[in-house]
Amino acid sequence: MTLREINHRVIVPVSQWVMVLGIVALCQPWVEVLHRYGVTIILVGLIAFSVGTKFAPPPARDEDAT
Repeated sequence: MTLREINHRVIVPVSQWVMVLGIVALCQPWVEVLHRYGVTIILVGLIAFSVGTKFAPPPARDEDAT
């Protein structure tokens, strides 16, 4: 597996979920630690997403050509 494939299949979706979890952590009122670090969680996901989208996705494979 190349870096592009790992990036496309793992890093970008995980960073999107980290941003969503950061928003949930920021909006919930019960756990103060999650509320306190909610913006930090969102920023970590945003930075990972920004770096991950700089790599081009892997070229599409032509399954019929084999």
